[in-house]
Amino acid sequence: MTYKALIGALSLATLLVLSATAGPTPAEGWIMAGSAPQEYELGIAPGGGQNRGPAGFLKSKADSTTGFGTMMQQFSADEYRGKRVRLSAAVRSENVKGWAGLWMRVDEKNGRTSAFDNMQTRSIKGTTGWQRQDVVLDVSLEAQSIALGVLLRDGGSVWIDQVRFEVVPESVAVTGIASAAMRSGPANLGFTR
Repeated sequence: MTYKALIGALSLATLLVLSATAGPTPAEGWIMAGSAPQEYELGIAPGGGQNRGPAGFLKSKADSTTGFGTMMQQFSADEYRGKRVRLSAAVRSENVKGWAGLWMRVDEKNGRTSAFDNMQTRSIKGTTGWQRQDVVLDVSLEAQSIALGVLLRDGGSVWIDQVRFEVVPESVAVTGIASAAMRSGPANLGFTR
């Protein structure tokens, strides 16, 4: 799945799930979304955290899936406009066939995504112990909302613990790319450059 297609899928999935969500999920404040949310489950593992406390989890219901699932939330960007923010968590995985990662997206009032990172280029695969993961983005002055979570593509499970969302100084490097850095169309299709 291409970068732009994944951004589009996450945006569409967010809108569909937010408009269809009726009632609480097993993990209050978190919702299930993605291109194939019906193929995944989310919840809380009471003693599944890094220090035996609670942890959130996202698991595929089958060994193989047709799309991705995400355990996510979305909120107003009002307090974060013009700032750099970091989503961090301890993450562990079990039998991840495709890939998994933390993700964060900044959307503007016009529906445009201004910044995005899903860890696809540094994804979590297979079975891992607890590892700290970070996603850092700049929130534009035109930002309307911030969406974040953990995603899983294909079979397996991921757990997240010690989740933090915070404003960080400019000295902390951005992990994602701003939409302005994306091309508006294909380039060098004839391989002449």
